[in-house]
Amino acid sequence: MNLDFQLRSSISTAISSLFNQTIEQLQIQPTNAEFEGSHTLVCFPLAKISKKGPEQTATAIGEYLVANSGIISRFNVVKGFLNLVIADKVWVEVFKSIYADKNFGTLSSNGKELMVEYSSPNTNKPLHLGHLRNNFLGYSVAEIYKALGYTVHKVQIINDRGIHICKSMAAWKLFGNGETPQSSGIKGDHLVGKYYVEFDKNYKAQMKELMEKGMPEAEAEKKAPIMLLAIEMLQKWEAKDNDTVQLWKTMNGWVYEGFGSTYKRMGVDFEKLYYESETYLLGKEEVLRGLEQGVFFKKEDGSVWVDLTGDGLDQKVLLRADGTSVYMTQDIGTAILRFKDFPKIEGQVYTVGNEQEYHFKVLFLIMKKLGYKWAEKCYHLSYGMVDLPTGKMKSREGTVVDADDLMQEMVDEAQKQTRELGKIEDATEKQIKELSEMIGLGALKFFLLKVDPKKRMMFDPNESIQLQGHTGPFIQYTHARIRAIVRKAESIGVKPGESELVQVTSLEPAERDSIFMLNNYINKMNEAARDYSPAVIANFAFDLAKGYNQFYQTIPIFNESDSAKLKFRIAFSKVVADVLKKSMKLLGIEVPEKM
Repeated sequence: MNLDFQLRSSISTAISSLFNQTIEQLQIQPTNAEFEGSHTLVCFPLAKISKKGPEQTATAIGEYLVANSGIISRFNVVKGFLNLVIADKVWVEVFKSIYADKNFGTLSSNGKELMVEYSSPNTNKPLHLGHLRNNFLGYSVAEIYKALGYTVHKVQIINDRGIHICKSMAAWKLFGNGETPQSSGIKGDHLVGKYYVEFDKNYKAQMKELMEKGMPEAEAEKKAPIMLLAIEMLQKWEAKDNDTVQLWKTMNGWVYEGFGSTYKRMGVDFEKLYYESETYLLGKEEVLRGLEQGVFFKKEDGSVWVDLTGDGLDQKVLLRADGTSVYMTQDIGTAILRFKDFPKIEGQVYTVGNEQEYHFKVLFLIMKKLGYKWAEKCYHLSYGMVDLPTGKMKSREGTVVDADDLMQEMVDEAQKQTRELGKIEDATEKQIKELSEMIGLGALKFFLLKVDPKKRMMFDPNESIQLQGHTGPFIQYTHARIRAIVRKAESIGVKPGESELVQVTSLEPAERDSIFMLNNYINKMNEAARDYSPAVIANFAFDLAKGYNQFYQTIPIFNESDSAKLKFRIAFSKVVADVLKKSMKLLGIEVPEKM
């Protein structure tokens, strides 16, 4: 049953009958929580055609709907707002249609394709807390679009070349003594990150020494021996020096193996990987083509630039004087390659922190100037930094919150709390481990996703793991509670049938409110997709779980003597659990059957 369509149709009929007018755009919004009703019609714009005041217009429409629509039981008017109360029998019909739809919450293919990029790390350090928010956001946006019928291609660009990896390579060459992940027992990405920190420590010491000898700071930055070695290695890499390329391949290989295990635990995946080392040359060719066409210009030192001052931006370098490329060059090449690889995609979504907002404005504008119409289909999913009570993270100083360590801490804390609650005495160690993994990672993901991506946020590990409050474990516990109710119902032979559900003619407020939320699920999915915001789904799941708990606390389900109502409430509980599971799955979060 499409309640929204029926409601709009009934209101349109009322306006036509009462005022002999038609209106194409109706302003219908959720009713303010302090007033009775679920849907509110804004009547101020209708006063022009009714020739009445907004309140009189609202009253006239409300009276007509109660008398003629068959779906409105009563109404109230607050100034020019008509708050409508949907009849219980209608809510029962709405629920019945949801219950009967085995694929509720998953739409059939719409024939459209979308690409979502996320993660996109540098290969000189392990993934950290910021990468967790990035991966969870990108993965969730991809899953939301998939549920809405899109074919989604999940990709990442791996920044595997440049001075950053050469810094780790230089430090390893100077201080590594042949150390490997196997010889040290250190995970590959952590080992390479260790030498990135080692580089920074020695670089600062060498700069200090040069400055104490009277060298200006700007000159010391360039002439510190370890920096000169890193620059030399970058030049050798670009010249395809065999020894340098082999070391680069070896150390990147360590990193990829480390990343792989981290991604597996995160629960994210990718269809295709792009590498900067393979795309920057394509970008370089495109820049030279743009130079020939007059889209770009060359300065006296030989560097190539784009002038965007006429577009309210500034001038941006695309090729350095020595002919080497910059990040923008690589991104130009990557964008072109992706549309060649996947020509049917509607657009590309780049999940990258908000410190790169200017970069993507420039990138999309450059692509447009180069004549690529699909540039308008590119979107930067910008997100805010994740703060901690301990302050800002710095990779080169080794003060980042490592993703692997944080995930393990969350799982350990979940196991500790689970054991303290004493509700898993009959579980095996394997089951306890699996449940702890589910709760710990669910808590982490939910906390990072429940905040609008655009907002900077504070991550509080202790708050995120709580069973009560705006947390993932609260929703997981609600799901487990409902599954226990359904199992009990099955054990006593209570099995709801679709035909029996309509025998219920009245609902409790908590039931009505939850059915309203269930009916709004697809709308919330569309809103989350439109805004590229998994927070919409996270908060929907929390509200649904909270609403069900209010129902559970006020209505003793198994004390119900009316067989039809008992079966309805079991069916209602099952659907809530199913939708909680589906909505959490869109966030990459599993929910337990028992907890």
